[in-house]
Amino acid sequence: MVIILVVLVGLAVDPWLITPSVPAVLTLALQILHCLPATKRFRGRWSLAAQALLFPWAGPPGFLAASVLLIVTGRIRWALFGAVVAAAGLLNLGDVYTCVNAMGNALAVGVTVYGLTRLSDLRAELRATRGELATESVAGERERFSRDLDAALGSALSEIAGLAARGQVERILTLARESAARVRATPAAPVDPPPADLTPRLALPIVVVAHLEYLAIGLIFLSDASPPALLFTADVLALAVIIGLSVYHCLPRPPGVRPRHAGWTVSAQTVLACLPLLTPGGPEPQMVGFAAASILIAVGGRLAWPLSGAVVLSVPVVLLVRSVPVGETASLTVDTVTIALIFYGLALLTGLVHEVREARLALAAMALARERRRIARDVHDLLGYGLSAVIVKAELAARDPSRAERELADIGLIARRSLGDLRAIPGDDPRMSLRAELASARDVLTAAGIAVRVDASADGLPGPVDALLATVLREAVTNVLRHSRARTCSVEATVADGTARLRVTNDGVPETTARTAGQGVGNLTERVAALGGRLTAGPRPGEEYELLVLQPAGLGRDADRVDAVAGVQLGDDRP
Repeated sequence: MVIILVVLVGLAVDPWLITPSVPAVLTLALQILHCLPATKRFRGRWSLAAQALLFPWAGPPGFLAASVLLIVTGRIRWALFGAVVAAAGLLNLGDVYTCVNAMGNALAVGVTVYGLTRLSDLRAELRATRGELATESVAGERERFSRDLDAALGSALSEIAGLAARGQVERILTLARESAARVRATPAAPVDPPPADLTPRLALPIVVVAHLEYLAIGLIFLSDASPPALLFTADVLALAVIIGLSVYHCLPRPPGVRPRHAGWTVSAQTVLACLPLLTPGGPEPQMVGFAAASILIAVGGRLAWPLSGAVVLSVPVVLLVRSVPVGETASLTVDTVTIALIFYGLALLTGLVHEVREARLALAAMALARERRRIARDVHDLLGYGLSAVIVKAELAARDPSRAERELADIGLIARRSLGDLRAIPGDDPRMSLRAELASARDVLTAAGIAVRVDASADGLPGPVDALLATVLREAVTNVLRHSRARTCSVEATVADGTARLRVTNDGVPETTARTAGQGVGNLTERVAALGGRLTAGPRPGEEYELLVLQPAGLGRDADRVDAVAGVQLGDDRP
């Protein structure tokens, strides 16, 4: 915003060095209204019409040209922009140089002021929509993951339910084992969010057009001055090199990326820009502004501003020594400073837009990765239990035909319930109940031939805490079935002194197996810690294993007065 304001004042002040006017002051005020982010809501066609009425007496015609591009929408704005440029020439028909210079200034000032304003607006828009991109990306990931889950597991669970009705035990076992392997597989990387950034497309043509205008005006000025042929050729080459190097230095680049060989290119440009100050004729002193901008862009650091200031200061010093009138010296110095700030501002704002873009993409990528981990964790925690139960009951049905009908009926119920869990996962709404999971755990473990003792008195828990403990219990039972040769299992769910306590212990776990790292307990530890609780898991003497959760029964409290620990003692993918 500061750069835009300084550039606008610099472009407007030059004519005032001779005769400040009320129309010029009003036009500058309107242009500030059109360009600053804070005044965006006040600008409109009324302010554009007012600026158009002041146009013949208002100084820089480029202000109206920029306002047309900023306020008018659709393709017609470019036709109106061209009309303003042409009108600037018609109002200055004194000679060819004056006419072309007026049109060139309208063109260059128009596109550069428009570019500076749009880059500033784009940066503000990107900052304001950083969270929106993350939200949209997560929504897209949920939709994509929902399709993937339904294709990979939904069809298998539906088929298992159908096979249970037809009594095809062996096929059920095959599908359940394949699906369990998919549940345990590492999830694929999320799709990157779309960049959706217009910075290079916006900045590059503006940089090129503005430089070409200065090149054209410089050539016309040289032709009008009619220097000797050798000097004219040297001046044209110097002008072309200065403008070309300025374009090279101003090209849109990500933050922190400097032009290659900047030390040489900036030095050559600065020397060529300053030499005409010491020779008669030649390009105007404004060429020094391009060198000053290049120093700010390419040198960087604390040294850039002193060096750039010294180069700019050489203009008034040399001109005054050469007895150039003070008014003309001031005008040329203001032009030099304004040119330097215009092109430095374009490069700076382009870099800032890149920074916001990268931050926006990083935020969306983090949200995507977090959502992917959440869904994968829910798939592992919620579906692993159902598939393990299906496998246990299918194996039992295969071993004992007398129980096959009952076990197949249970398999159908479990498959349908798991299918419901699967379809709720992408929406982050897996509806679970601790009471229902306690009953299910008793049934599944008993069916597996494990003696179960359940001590439950944990009613009235807040919904998130109840669902969390249900999730932990489901994963614990899954691991009892999957990783142990348990003969007994104990489940305790109680509430005392504001703390909910869930404890699951079982036997049949060799110490070497208990110490094997896995995904399940790590997932559960993160879930518990997120609500302020503590989870520990590990082996006990006599080939026993214990999983213990201490969870504040009221959200926002730490009833056991122990900070949440996002870690686990001897954790693994086991009960």
